[in-house]
Amino acid sequence: MSQRAVVEHLITQLHAARLKGDLDGMCALFSPTGIFKIAGASADKPISIVADGIDAFRPWLSMMTKVFRLSDYELTSLVIESPRAAVHWHADIYSKVTGVTVPTELIDMAEIQGGRIVAYTEFFMPR
Repeated sequence: MSQRAVVEHLITQLHAARLKGDLDGMCALFSPTGIFKIAGASADKPISIVADGIDAFRPWLSMMTKVFRLSDYELTSLVIESPRAAVHWHADIYSKVTGVTVPTELIDMAEIQGGRIVAYTEFFMPR
């Protein structure tokens, strides 16, 4: 499999696992020493997460899968310049805490090494 195909496959797997709320499936795609970042804004405040290593960001992914449910997913674009990818997508994100669904735009920046995600940054904002 070409490096480009590996990167595309990992992104596809990551989004599929996230849509299913599959924590183990998501974590299996990351390097144990990977870096995970999220930056964005909810309706009323900015959100920023930086976690270094799977042990630091697994709890964040766990919280995300427990609190948020994604629907109406659409991949808008996927640009691959191996070993990096930029992904633009959108989904409706339902919060089990607030009971509100928010249409959201997301951009992922990922870097792949050795068949795993070693750096991942997600930017998001309500549409």
